[in-house]
Amino acid sequence: MDRNEGAPSDRPRLSSGSAVGLPEAIGQSEAFLVFRERLSRAAPIDRPVLLIGERGTGKELAAARLHYLSGRWQGPLVALNCAALAPSLIESELFGYERGAFTGAERRRTGRFEAADRGTLFLDEIGSIPLEVQEKILRVVEYGGFERVGSSEAIEVDVRIIGATNADLPAMAQAGTFKRDLLDRLSFEVLFLPPLRDRREDIPVLVAHFAARMAFELGRDEVPRFNREALSRLEGYPWPGNVRELKNVVERAVYRTDASVITEVVFDPFRGKTGAARPPSFHTAQGEGETEPSWGDLGDMPLREALSTLEIRRLRRALEQARHNQKRAARLLGLTYHQLRGLYRKHREHLEGGC
Repeated sequence: MDRNEGAPSDRPRLSSGSAVGLPEAIGQSEAFLVFRERLSRAAPIDRPVLLIGERGTGKELAAARLHYLSGRWQGPLVALNCAALAPSLIESELFGYERGAFTGAERRRTGRFEAADRGTLFLDEIGSIPLEVQEKILRVVEYGGFERVGSSEAIEVDVRIIGATNADLPAMAQAGTFKRDLLDRLSFEVLFLPPLRDRREDIPVLVAHFAARMAFELGRDEVPRFNREALSRLEGYPWPGNVRELKNVVERAVYRTDASVITEVVFDPFRGKTGAARPPSFHTAQGEGETEPSWGDLGDMPLREALSTLEIRRLRRALEQARHNQKRAARLLGLTYHQLRGLYRKHREHLEGGC
C-alpha cells in the first residue's frame, strides 16, 4: 500500500458503537459480568488501559465500550492493528511524516495520534511495536507531544491510549523487548477478557443473538432454533477462536438451513457437513492412514496423555500460524519465548516428525 494514500481522517475507525448505542456486549455469566463491571469502572477515568485476551474474545468491542463510556465519547476513536504493519511503517502511521522525510513522501501526512486528538487511540497487538517507536509513545504519554517523522516541530495532542494484546508484556519487559517505563504507564488498569470456555453459560444467549441477526440479514421471517443435541455440541466445544468463532459457526448453520430447527453443526467448513463436534484438524506424526484422536477422545485418555496431546496440537497450530517464527508463536499462545522453547524441546520428536 502506498504510504501517501489517504489521510487519517479517511481511514477506517472503530465504528461498532455510537454515543447513544454502545457496542454490543452480551452475556450473563459471572466471569462476563465481573469483567463488564471492571470495564465500566475504568471507562470514565482518563488513564490508559490494557486489554489482555485471546483472539476472538472481543478486545475491539471492549475498547469501543471504554471510549463511549468515557468523557471522550464525542471525540474520535482511532484504531491501529500494530501486527498488520511492517515494523518500519508503524512510526509513520502513528506520528505522521513531513514531505521528503523518505523516498515516496510527496506530501505531509498526519498520523493516528493527531487523528485521535481529544479522543481515544486503540493500539491492538501493542506487543508488536518496535522499541524505538515505544520510546516515542512514552514521550506522548508523559508529555503529550511528539514530532512527525522528518520534522523537529513539536505537536501537542490530548489522547487516551487503550492497548490490547495476548502477549506476556511483563515477560517481554523483563527480556528487554518491551520498555518497562512504557508498560508501567500503560497499565494503570489491566482488564483480562474471559475466554468463551470460561463463560459457557453465555453460549445459549450468544447463539440466539447471532442466529437472530443472521436470519434478519437473510430476510427471513422466522429465526431457526438449534435443537438440544446441536446446542449441547456448541456448549461442549472448546472454542479456540472464542466468540468470533462461535459467531461464524452459528451464522453458517442458519445460512445453510431452510428448516425451523437446526440439527447439524459444522465446526470446520473445510471438512464438509458433519453432525459431530469436530475442531480443525492438525497434521500429526502418526503413520499414513492413521488419524489423530478427536477432541472428544481426549476425555477418555489418561490425564497426562490428554494434556500432552493438547500441548502438541496447540504448539503445532501456533507454529503454523506464525510460519514457524517461535517468538510470534509464543505470543499467539500467551507464553514467553523461553516457555515455548521448553515445550518445544519436550515435544520435539512429535513436532518435527509431523513437519
